[in-house]
Amino acid sequence: MTMAIGRIHHITAIASAPDRNLAFYEGALGLRLIKQTVNFDDPGVHHLYYGDETGTPGTILTFFPYPGARAGRHGAGQAEEIAFAIPEGSLGFWQDRLAGLRLAVEGPAERFGERLIALKDHDGLMLELVEDEAAAALPGRAAEGIPAEHAIRGLRGIALWVEDAAGTAQVLTEVLGYEPGPVEGNRSRFVHPGAGLGRIVDLRAVSGFWAGAMGAGVVHHVAFRAADDAAQAAATATLAARGIRVTPQQDRTYFRSTYFREPGGVLFEIATDAPGFAIDEPVAALGSRLMLPARYEPHRTAIEANLPRLRPVHDTA
Repeated sequence: MTMAIGRIHHITAIASAPDRNLAFYEGALGLRLIKQTVNFDDPGVHHLYYGDETGTPGTILTFFPYPGARAGRHGAGQAEEIAFAIPEGSLGFWQDRLAGLRLAVEGPAERFGERLIALKDHDGLMLELVEDEAAAALPGRAAEGIPAEHAIRGLRGIALWVEDAAGTAQVLTEVLGYEPGPVEGNRSRFVHPGAGLGRIVDLRAVSGFWAGAMGAGVVHHVAFRAADDAAQAAATATLAARGIRVTPQQDRTYFRSTYFREPGGVLFEIATDAPGFAIDEPVAALGSRLMLPARYEPHRTAIEANLPRLRPVHDTA
């Protein structure tokens, strides 16, 4: 397996109010809003992308915010516990900052020898900040109240809650290039040998636990990187040979995607690294206005009128 496939490209979750989502992820956590667009399959709903300065694969967390959405249910067959990478020695800063924002935090705790704290956003999405020994070498983006040296660097990994981990493990190792790592209790770690972010996937065996249900505060899908169309096609062929149905390639403007349901029930995506988020607006202006795919541009006035207004970032409430 080459580095052409694998590592997390982005994670997408369901949210409720888009203004509260913006206030939390940009205001509290200091991520950059890199793209305002719509759900390409439902243009009446925002699609908000957060990441580093340029939207580097591995830093991207995205949301479909449905105002008034009912809460989802955490359970088997879902991706949970989105882990962000922070530099070693930054945990104290984040404990103080989050306490100052009156956000409940669990920990610090230790897992696989790494220190972390856990929290939830206003919709109940499970998040972690994990001290990563490699994070300090990655660029940090300063934000209001957050110095660059303590800034979130991107996605460290994700946990998948599955009834039976065997089939999911095979997809991770034989298709996406991950390697088996250590085990703690009911959690088995898989690590991608490639450098950079998004290298960690934990499988939590939750046999007998209730099934998850989609809604606000729940991950919709996890996207893994493909260096190019050829790498994506090769992975698709491998999946098809295993009897796993994969969608045709879909153009998402900023990347090209295929989707499949892995054996544990989690929706996976394989997304190309190119062309990236500066294809339709300059890096300096990323996230500053609503961007639409060409097929929706003739309907911009109606779409903008229908979408909830994003208020300026001002608090996390």
